Amino acid sequence: MQSFPDTLLNGYRNFMSGRYVDERERYRTLAELGQSPSTLVIACSDSRSAPEIIFDAGPGELFVIRNVANMVPPYEPDSNFHATSAALEFAVLSLKVSDIVVMGHGRCGGIRAALDPNAEPLSPGDFIGRWMALLKPAAEQIQSNDIMTQTERQTALERISIRNSLDNLRSFPEIKAREEEGKLNLHGAWFDISTGELWVMDPATRDFIRPEI
Repeated sequence: MQSFPDTLLNGYRNFMSGRYVDERERYRTLAELGQSPSTLVIACSDSRSAPEIIFDAGPGELFVIRNVANMVPPYEPDSNFHATSAALEFAVLSLKVSDIVVMGHGRCGGIRAALDPNAEPLSPGDFIGRWMALLKPAAEQIQSNDIMTQTERQTALERISIRNSLDNLRSFPEIKAREEEGKLNLHGAWFDISTGELWVMDPATRDFIRPEI
């Protein structure tokens, strides 16, 4: 039997002797009463862009969905398996979150793959390729722009992907209805891994700006 990773066990020891000690009562309350986060964050699976760390959130404060390139697919009520849509359904209809944040980040590997016309599938299933096909029209348009550098193309598609996911969120009837009723707010954000800067999408212009902190 293979041993459990030492790095995880050491991290757990640090957690139990540090953060858990400081927040023991909070964990007990969450265990007894359940969770009631007000914010859902849809983030990338990338190990460098954890929302709980970036937003310095405590236990129970954020409901987080993470997938490749922080994408939301369009509403498709069919017989297939929809992990992201299932988590959205739970967050909106059961937890009744008041805010949804789609947070992308710089140097995203999924976005880089979407921009590479010669990218080879990692497996016969090509799950990543099919998933990133959600951005194919935008990726092809950006890739054909000879004026932009490859870095500029990547940043552009990372931010376009956020807008695309926000549009797809509104294809879910319950989300659209709750937003129109003023019960739910949708937000876009982009995190620069190299500098730690957070850029927030202006809902009116859809431009990304740096908020004052």
